[in-house]
Amino acid sequence: MITAPALLLALMEGAVGAAVLALTALGLSLVFGVMRVINIAHGEFVMLGAIIAWWCSAELLGAHPVLGFLFALLVAPLLVGLVALAADWLVLRRINYDPERTIVATMGLLYIIQQSVLLLYGPDARPVEPPFYFRVQLPWFGYSGYKLIVIALALALLGATWLVLSKSRIGLYMRATRLDAETAQAFGVPVRRIYAIVFALGAMLAAVSGVLIAPMRQAHYLMGTDPLLLSFIVVIVGGLGNLRGTLLAALLIGLGDGMISVLFSPTLAKMIATLLVALVLIVRPGGLAREGAS
Repeated sequence: MITAPALLLALMEGAVGAAVLALTALGLSLVFGVMRVINIAHGEFVMLGAIIAWWCSAELLGAHPVLGFLFALLVAPLLVGLVALAADWLVLRRINYDPERTIVATMGLLYIIQQSVLLLYGPDARPVEPPFYFRVQLPWFGYSGYKLIVIALALALLGATWLVLSKSRIGLYMRATRLDAETAQAFGVPVRRIYAIVFALGAMLAAVSGVLIAPMRQAHYLMGTDPLLLSFIVVIVGGLGNLRGTLLAALLIGLGDGMISVLFSPTLAKMIATLLVALVLIVRPGGLAREGAS
């Protein structure tokens, strides 16, 4: 029997999962929407963010954990963004962003990042000290204050990303490139530079989500698989490259995955999410949101 306390706990856990998943999936959707690149290595950018969070926590162990957390939030997206820029310049640009070849190229990037981290970091899962230990009293139980801060930070970053995409010149260039890269280039838009920025931005969003989840799930060199799988499910359900649809799907799937995992089992949650993808592909192949919405 599902009790009211269990239902509230499941809802809170689902909200945390949905907030972090929205960050990760938004980066993946942005890369596909603008570049038409399916980034198989996206989950490894999440993993790198978590590993950097562990490193910052370990290096600044003598200081307050908040300092290590804030330092990781600053350093992780910068370093992972540089990795993405290097991958764009060394690999993706050389194959002219061809959709089929980029799948193979980003798959190779996945193994390079994964095995490099295994070599330097090791195979063990390592805990990351949470920056906060306070609890917020809810009906029936106290809930982790850190997880509530994760929700707030994720929402703030999603809002900032949306403002950049909708109000800034670089966002205008991204939208123009997404609609028609050749025409945008004819009007003076530096398309290849926009591609590099978009790939780096997607990686930076993934890295931030890795920093946020590290204190809750530990840092491990194989931890990129689940974020990648769920992000692909969100992007497919929301509509490939559709940012509004991605956010809607992240909310639905994140809440559903978190609640089912708490109330029943994580395995059942993944099975239902996979079945949802099949159902959407059959009933509404363009995704939940209208085709072409941005």
